[in-house]
This record gives sequence, structure tokens and C-alpha cells, in this order.
Amino acid sequence: MSMTIDAYGNALGTALTCVDDDAPLPNDSDICVSLARWEKDEATLQSRAEQVAVKLPNTVDVLGLQADVLSRPLLLLDFPSFADGRAYSQARLLRDARGYQGDIRATGEAVVRDQIAGMLRSGISSFELRQDQSAEVVITAIKDFSLAYQGGANVGGAKTSTIRQIRLGSATN
Repeated sequence: MSMTIDAYGNALGTALTCVDDDAPLPNDSDICVSLARWEKDEATLQSRAEQVAVKLPNTVDVLGLQADVLSRPLLLLDFPSFADGRAYSQARLLRDARGYQGDIRATGEAVVRDQIAGMLRSGISSFELRQDQSAEVVITAIKDFSLAYQGGANVGGAKTSTIRQIRLGSATN
């Protein structure tokens, strides 16, 4: 099973069970569903006692998401490869333009140590690790940078001061 780490470097346990669009819903477990499944079965999914997260394809325009999707406490964004950075933009737009305050979780092949700082600056607040990844490496990456040139949508433990904040005396650290 894969593990999940939050922006403070805390282990959140195992990842959610992602349910295929045509698969039956499991009982008594937190799940994630695709945006298409959410839109199709919203009433059923809303009535579940367990957590239901929505996994957004990196092709969806997050500015057009309905309020019911934005009301979910957890949204998953897909980072399928290093060459595809659309989920960075989605995270930043969810935080800044849509005011989303819930957990934004990065999933996919490109959730790796070298990308963690940029993901945090974009507004990502947790990371779903692959089976082959070390939680310790990701936790260390969360604390790598304490200074940035521009503002970001930081969340969690990686409060990064900007050079401007330091010069003005309003740094966060």
C-alpha cells in the first residue's frame, strides 16, 4: 500500500481506495472517485458516511468546477509525468481564484522529492507516495527551502518567507 504525507511532514497513513467509474462502491471505507463518477452519482456519494474525495484529471478547468465539488474536504490532482505541469496551475487556481481551503493531494508518477517544494508553493497540502518511495525523503524535502523570490500559495509546515517580506520585516519565519 502507498502512504500519504501532509505538508507538515506527518504520515497520514495509507492512501484512499480509488474506485473505478463502473465498480461498485465499497462499504465502510474512505474512497476517491473520478470527477465523472462524482457528477454521475453525486447524490449517492454525498449520502455516504465515509469520506469521498474527488480525483480531478489534469485537463479539467478548475475555474468551472461546481460548488458541490469544491465542498469536498479533499481533492486529488494528477501529476502523471515530469513533462506535464498542469496540476501545478490547478492547485494554484483552486487556492487563489476559487478560495479552496480543503486538502489538495498530489498523486502520480511526478510526485518526487525534486518537485515537493514547487508543489507546496502551488498550494498542494498532501502527497500520495508510490510504493517505491521513501516517506523520509519526502519529509526532508518539505523542509528544504525557507526562502523564495516570489509569493506562493503555501500551506502546512513549509512557511516560506519571500525576500520582499524579509526586507519589509514581515517574514513568516
